[in-house]
Amino acid sequence: QVCMRDETAGQRLLKQLKQLGLAKTELLIGEQGLNNLAAHPSVDMVVAGIVGIAGLLPVWSAVSMGKSVLLANKEALVCAGELFVQAAKRSGARILPIDSEHNAIFQCLGPSYRCFTRPESVRRLLLTASGGPFRQWSLEAIRTATPEQAVKHPNWVMGPKISVDSATMMNKALELIEAHWLFAMPAAEIEVVIHPQSIIHSMVEFQDGSTLAQLGTPDMRTPIAHAMAWPHRIHSSVESLNWSQLRELQFEAPDNKRFPSLEFARHALASGPVASICLNAVNEVMVARFLKSDCAFGAIFDQVEEGLSRFAGRFPVPTGLDDVMAIDTEVRSFYAH
Repeated sequence: QVCMRDETAGQRLLKQLKQLGLAKTELLIGEQGLNNLAAHPSVDMVVAGIVGIAGLLPVWSAVSMGKSVLLANKEALVCAGELFVQAAKRSGARILPIDSEHNAIFQCLGPSYRCFTRPESVRRLLLTASGGPFRQWSLEAIRTATPEQAVKHPNWVMGPKISVDSATMMNKALELIEAHWLFAMPAAEIEVVIHPQSIIHSMVEFQDGSTLAQLGTPDMRTPIAHAMAWPHRIHSSVESLNWSQLRELQFEAPDNKRFPSLEFARHALASGPVASICLNAVNEVMVARFLKSDCAFGAIFDQVEEGLSRFAGRFPVPTGLDDVMAIDTEVRSFYAH
């Protein structure tokens, strides 16, 4: 079975399959097809790599059916964290994070750790962040950055949306919220530290003063290989670190004046689940507008802050995904123009 979420692309692929004589290949098309494929009885493992809230429903389908879910989609937990925690507990689904930072923490917590449970003897989690392409820019320069400048990440090769999120540090803000749900840790015990080299992917500090870190070259094949083989290890083609040439590892505190996204995330967590939905919805809309040169880079920060103030207290706490999607739709429609 193959699924294409986009109807037009699906029809094009169907025509090509017929031309190639691949009649046995069943093609599913559209949102429902994607959900059905993620929940199919023959599927054991689902890699959730769809960017944005578009990945919410397929991840829900997989989790509800008790699959092993290799989770890269941040928005599922950002927008519906409590709902996913409860669904996974009911179904027995196993969540294996493949974002480099969350996978690093998962590795540091040991092979017996299971997501959505508070790890024993942990004092705090330390999420590392590269600082993005504007780490050393002035506030004035940041606010007038262009799309071409924003998508040039110093260490990682990523798609345009995630690259812009890295430039605003919203990517790390979403990861902070995701870490809160994945590891059942309060936001006050999750710290973000700037690490420009992207060699240490995250750390766990324990109550006895020990800190464990996961290190490696900035290559997404490492966390993906780890999660796919878990609880075992497999060979990969990822280049090893050259320790004799590794001269320094730098660390610094994030600058919340130039990059307020982390403060937005902490505010959203403190305000309740509706605020996180609003945070994500406004950000997705504004990033899309910025990439089309329809707004300034600084407007992303301004509108996210305004959206949290305007909408966070307007809706009741969602009790299901329909509520989540309804909130998302209303907030998006307000900022789309």
